[in-house]
Amino acid sequence: MSLHGHVYERRLVWRHRLGQLFEWACRLATFTALGILVLLLLSIGRQAIGWLDWGFLTRSNSYEPREAGIMAGLMGSLWLVGLTAIMSVPLGVGAAVYLEEYAKPTRLTKFIQLNISNLAGVPSIVYGILGFTVFVRMFGMMDRPEEFQCSLGFASFSFQLPLGRVVISGACTLALLSLPVVIIASQEALRSVPASLRHASLALGATKWQTIRHQVLPAALPGILTGVILSLSRVIGETAPLAVLGAPAQLSYAPGSIEGIGDAVQHPDKILQAPFDQFTTIPLQIYGWINETKPVFEHVASAGIVVLLAVLLLMNGAAIFIRQRFQKSIRW
Repeated sequence: MSLHGHVYERRLVWRHRLGQLFEWACRLATFTALGILVLLLLSIGRQAIGWLDWGFLTRSNSYEPREAGIMAGLMGSLWLVGLTAIMSVPLGVGAAVYLEEYAKPTRLTKFIQLNISNLAGVPSIVYGILGFTVFVRMFGMMDRPEEFQCSLGFASFSFQLPLGRVVISGACTLALLSLPVVIIASQEALRSVPASLRHASLALGATKWQTIRHQVLPAALPGILTGVILSLSRVIGETAPLAVLGAPAQLSYAPGSIEGIGDAVQHPDKILQAPFDQFTTIPLQIYGWINETKPVFEHVASAGIVVLLAVLLLMNGAAIFIRQRFQKSIRW
């Protein structure tokens, strides 16, 4: 074998060794991260044993550790996520459809796209400052709140301007936070639809809107729904923007003072009043319990963390299920 052959062989052996070394480094990083995560989950689970029960899920908060519950935070989080989804999903998907299907690649659209990408990386506390200025104080344009009454025939409710530290203010703030993520995820899902599908629909005489509605959107639906649910999973775990808004860490009642499904059915006015009522969330309650002076509240906080992780796992599991279900029905 020539000298060049020996040099090439040694370089090849060295490259294979570097490849194996990199593979083992990746394995070490992966299993180290998993090990730390398992240790944290075991530690939290051990502290939550004996404290996480049905009563913890249905009781309101209390200064006594054994009487403390997460009902107010759970209902507040559900109201917050629901209203955020109502506001961010139609706007986000509509903006993505316009940017991908209708807008021409002009300087304006490129500028809008650049700003959407930048907004997706803005820290959440900045959105909290924006929400406090716009939704809580209404730019400080009013010296004192003014209350308004509204009636829908079967029920009535009241709200005030500025809105104050209520559910709708938090939902509007978190909608701004999740909107760039929803737009980007929806755009990626729309881009994944083959152009041949659009061309075939247009060639058969369908209009552009009919093509988008009956062909493009159903094909992109798995990716859109996955991005939406993942963005809402981020919303349910946010604490910083809600703390800036002034949402209380501890609250003894759910929004609208709703105590259960039966109470909501018998008093529909409570449902209408809930978006304009004060609220707390699971992360805020956990933060409040951790800051309590009594060490026993560490167990209550661990039980709240388990509940929050369970809600997040359910939402992420729903995203995976929806994606798999809709992908099976897609035939390109």
